[in-house]
Amino acid sequence: MGALERPVASPCISVCVVDPRGTGVCVGCGRTLDEIAGWIDMSDDARRDVLARLPGRLAALRHRPPADAGSRDEAHDDA
Repeated sequence: MGALERPVASPCISVCVVDPRGTGVCVGCGRTLDEIAGWIDMSDDARRDVLARLPGRLAALRHRPPADAGSRDEAHDDA
């Protein structure tokens, strides 16, 4: 890294909650637990690779039904 280059910043937005639907992805930043834990030791290139995947992950999280949606729908079928 050159003298004027800064390390790639963490995408953390302090909304540290792992998706309850079992994806293993933080709903705040979109990283996996392994990526969060390993961020400090990643090269800038590896960090950029992670950052490139985050928009797609976060979009997928927004388009998935809630974790308990299936159980609610089944309950209404019995009525």
